[in-house]
Amino acid sequence: MTIENSVSKKPIWSALRQSLRKDFLPVLTDLRLAIVMLLVIALFSATGTVIEQGQSVAFYQANYPEQPALFGFLTWKVILMLGLDHVYRTWWFLALLILLGTSLTACSLTTQLKILKAARRWRYYSKPRWFEKLALSAELAHGSLETLTQLLQNHRYKVFQEKDGSLYARKGIIGRIGPIIVHVGMVTILLGSILGAMTGFVAQEMVPSGNTFQVKNIIDAGPLAATQPKDWSVRVNRFWIDYTSSGGIDQFYSDMSVLDNQGQEVDRKTIFVNSPLRYHGLTFYQTDWGISAVRVRVNKSPIFQLPMAQLNTNGNGRIWGTWIPTKPDLSEGVSLLAKDLQGMVLIYDATGKLVDTVRAGMSTQVNGVTLKILDVVGSTGLQIKADPGIPIVYTGFALLMLGVVMSYFSHSQIWALQKDGRLYVGGKTNRAKVAFEQEMLEILDRLSLPPQGEEKSEEKVAVIDA
Repeated sequence: MTIENSVSKKPIWSALRQSLRKDFLPVLTDLRLAIVMLLVIALFSATGTVIEQGQSVAFYQANYPEQPALFGFLTWKVILMLGLDHVYRTWWFLALLILLGTSLTACSLTTQLKILKAARRWRYYSKPRWFEKLALSAELAHGSLETLTQLLQNHRYKVFQEKDGSLYARKGIIGRIGPIIVHVGMVTILLGSILGAMTGFVAQEMVPSGNTFQVKNIIDAGPLAATQPKDWSVRVNRFWIDYTSSGGIDQFYSDMSVLDNQGQEVDRKTIFVNSPLRYHGLTFYQTDWGISAVRVRVNKSPIFQLPMAQLNTNGNGRIWGTWIPTKPDLSEGVSLLAKDLQGMVLIYDATGKLVDTVRAGMSTQVNGVTLKILDVVGSTGLQIKADPGIPIVYTGFALLMLGVVMSYFSHSQIWALQKDGRLYVGGKTNRAKVAFEQEMLEILDRLSLPPQGEEKSEEKVAVIDA
């Protein structure tokens, strides 16, 4: 590059930086922009809560048809086109999070840090007329800086004093740090959300009681999602349901063990709704249940475990069924139906006639054979989530709450000047002004007490509405 080219490019970069500083930065740090972005993010977050996420195309076609369209416009085509089936991983939602985070960061660097630096800097008042501009000021004939220093320290002020008779005191500087911590907390939450959206995944598994599985059925994943664990697996030791006295489901449970490559148990927990299993960054939630099989014996045969499939009832409850032969040539058989895990099984013949109703452990005679129902085997429906951003989000919420608490502290400042036998005192605060005024008046009352043997002279106290 020649010297002429280098010199010619410097004004271009300087003009670009100046343009960004004058035109773009004020817009980026505008509070109105941040409020609008928060409202838009909240709106789309609510949309992602209302519209089911990560479902199949057939699901959206069935629930959001074109005729009639929901609200006149919301169809499955619109949902898929805009990415409303995976709102939190769309490029435009992530762009909103990045833009809001950038706005908060720029605001902290250009505004909040300047306010904090200004709060930490001060100058001593060397002229009595300067005190008239303060929210609360007084001119005293008695009192000394030494007495005032002690009174201020008793009220937890940090005092700075010069030899020329000027004094400055402050407390509550933490209140100026609070808004910065709030911004840091919000940016941390946004970073955790972005990390979770980019690297997390959601899986669903329906596992029969007694089976071992690895996480494979991924239904939604970020573009940078980590590979599923291969060096450990999970065994469902037992699945069961507690029923109410009226026959409704009270709670369902899964006793689960985490196994290493050698099949050794390294962790174990019984999970239920709102009490998941967490292991190596994965969270296993109890979300559903089903019937996977029925265990039967025909006459004195070995025990057979026959799979049961869920039948289509057109929305009239959930029923699982299977067919079991009663003759070796499979020419005859009966159908078994079950609707829950309480052990009740309905037996129908080939014509669809109800033959008998038995419970687990009972036997019945059908087609000339003895059929014994040993057990109805349940299956647990699990949702598995991996979200590396959750610890970061929790940290952000903790910082946010800490910053809000810190922001409630008042930043109070007091100046004093002793000159020509008079003591000038004044102060101001950014919040809790009534409490600050009461504190100042208490300090002035103690400070204006005359020495013993002298009468209290008239003092000049001015309170200016800030």
